Amino acid sequence: MELLLPFNITPSSSKISYPDKILLIGSCFSEEVGNRLHDLKFNVLQNPNGILYDPISITRSLNSYITNKHYCADEFFELNDLWHSWQHHSAFSGIKKEDVIQKINHSQDEAHSFLKDAKWLIVTAGTAYRYILSNSGEPVANCHKAPSSFFTKELLAIEHIVSELSSTISNLQPFNPDLKIIFTISPVRHVRDGVIENNRSKARLIEAVQVIKDQFEMVSYFPAYEIIIDVLRDYRFYKTDRVHPTEEATGFVFEQFCNAYLDHSSLDSLEKIKKLNAAMKHKPFNESGMAHQKFKTAQLENIKRLKNTFPFISFSKEEEYFSNE
Repeated sequence: MELLLPFNITPSSSKISYPDKILLIGSCFSEEVGNRLHDLKFNVLQNPNGILYDPISITRSLNSYITNKHYCADEFFELNDLWHSWQHHSAFSGIKKEDVIQKINHSQDEAHSFLKDAKWLIVTAGTAYRYILSNSGEPVANCHKAPSSFFTKELLAIEHIVSELSSTISNLQPFNPDLKIIFTISPVRHVRDGVIENNRSKARLIEAVQVIKDQFEMVSYFPAYEIIIDVLRDYRFYKTDRVHPTEEATGFVFEQFCNAYLDHSSLDSLEKIKKLNAAMKHKPFNESGMAHQKFKTAQLENIKRLKNTFPFISFSKEEEYFSNE
């Protein structure tokens, strides 16, 4: 008896390897994937603007990294005793305007430099709905819990999404000719929009990305959304809010991603680093016992081998842990 719908993902002809720089941008699901890549020692930069949901916010942010845009004081506003940017997540907000500006412009510098040399850009769109400031017509990336009267809500047309994505990719090509782009659609349900509205939104994103994939050779699509919705297809793979996938479901998607995109050497190395991560979570019965001392010595030898194999990866945290535990 088959309990899962058979679903074959065609392996990518271009492969990710450990030395590659990977920039991830988009919804909270992109951070789930990015955190797993980071824990496995990949060279990643995640969401330099913080979490972004709609494709217009994503494209505006990417264009700002290309030009290394620096934000000025008049682009910030105060709400609920904090200073915010309409183009950034509230993770950048703060009490002092100067600190917020400095933090955001530092992130811009880092993103500009990183994207220039990145091999991979992973874009995860969450919704085709966007919000526009009613008084100015300016699109926002985050509403910062401002009153709903501040905004007009809009469902983006497929043609608009395609036009914005196409224009941004055309800007990325001369900026970083070697860059490859992976699009995914977030499986997180935006139920606040409504169930029907969420499905309309996801459908528009899927169709727009398919058009872009057919238009640009360096673009590929990884079906994270379809794996959760059509392969796992069960509420037991969602958290109690019935909106966000569980860690188990995200892990399953990540495993499929690795099999499709990582080269053989990286897949083999990934398993070794997984074992090292598991060893760091090991809780001994007797920390001063001979068995645990041998365990620590073995891990330090393992780290030494990994350092020789991956001179470009830092294992200082793990080395310090097993040396000083």
